[in-house]
Amino acid sequence: MDRRSFAGAALAGGVSLAMTAHVRAEMVPPSGWLNVREFGAKGDGRSLDTEAIQRAIDAAAKTKDTVFFPPGMYLSAELRLRPNVALVGVPTWDYRGTGGTVVRLADERPTCLMNITNAWGVTIDGLALDGQHLGKGIHGVFLNKPDYGAQEDTFRIERCQVMRFTGDGVNLTRAWCFSIRHSMLAYNYGDGLRLQGWDGFIMDNWLSCNSGAGFGARLENASVTMTANRIEWNHEGVLIRGGNGYNITGNFFDGAGTSAIELLDLGGTPCSQMTITGNYLRTSGQKADPSKHESSHLRIEGAEGITCVGNALLSGTYREFKLSGVVDDLYPKVQVRAPSYGIVYKKLRNCVIANNVLHKGASKELLVDLGDHGDDVIVRDNPGCLVTTNT
Repeated sequence: MDRRSFAGAALAGGVSLAMTAHVRAEMVPPSGWLNVREFGAKGDGRSLDTEAIQRAIDAAAKTKDTVFFPPGMYLSAELRLRPNVALVGVPTWDYRGTGGTVVRLADERPTCLMNITNAWGVTIDGLALDGQHLGKGIHGVFLNKPDYGAQEDTFRIERCQVMRFTGDGVNLTRAWCFSIRHSMLAYNYGDGLRLQGWDGFIMDNWLSCNSGAGFGARLENASVTMTANRIEWNHEGVLIRGGNGYNITGNFFDGAGTSAIELLDLGGTPCSQMTITGNYLRTSGQKADPSKHESSHLRIEGAEGITCVGNALLSGTYREFKLSGVVDDLYPKVQVRAPSYGIVYKKLRNCVIANNVLHKGASKELLVDLGDHGDDVIVRDNPGCLVTTNT
């Protein structure tokens, strides 16, 4: 593969590990890419690189080019991305800390580190974004439009780590068409990913240890494919209000503070037309009052057209689990059986909850029917047993 083909492959969605290692060794980007260090960025963890990085982004915008970040620690205030520009680094971050190409927030005043508003077609690939818990309500990546506009956003976040921000890891306000893949959104004081919008692919990510939800959609939201993610140790797992058109398939949920998956109405607008299939939900409801229905794996309340089949639900004993950067009071410090309830459902219409397995699925009750249903609600063939201190 020549350098031009390599650049094309990166923009198409990924860079081979062998070629990435080669680029890292020689610190020379492929032909046609701009090197952020040639614009004055130091990446030494001491110099403020905001202006140099912004110059590189603005230069790349003129020809729809790629900005390459050699491994290093780039200190920065808010950066504004431009349409059809790619930022590409070397991802060697791990579960607990940064590595490779790191862009670290160095300002307590901005709303975000990377602002992608109106930067349609942008790619952020292989960067570790570190908020250092600076300021208040600062997001890692932020899209904020007054309306949806006439053009799709079509941005991509690939192989990135977005951690330790006092707001959300990624906050999308009126987003329209996007993908987030192979990334880690973790240790943020808000949600890992907050969405107001639609038409998204969320695939093969860690959404971990956030003080809000791993994924939160509390305003209008729709048409999201959520597959093969690990959603763990957040205060809430996946929280969707009034959404429609979701495919939640093949994800691993672990240790949510409240319910792992919550489908709730939004001002009377029900969640609708969703599949919840082939997921594994373990030890949910860690922080919830065990007498409340938030201590459950699944809450589906005020919904229609929901298919919930073929999931595995397991209760367990919480054991204190601390990682660097996690808020101290995210979970209780005593061992508890969680959750109390398996699946809690209320006010459904034309829904199916079937063929889920709740072996040791809850400590008090496997299925909780709160009634007030409409037409054709099928709940059947959900085998299981309660977990006790002896099981």
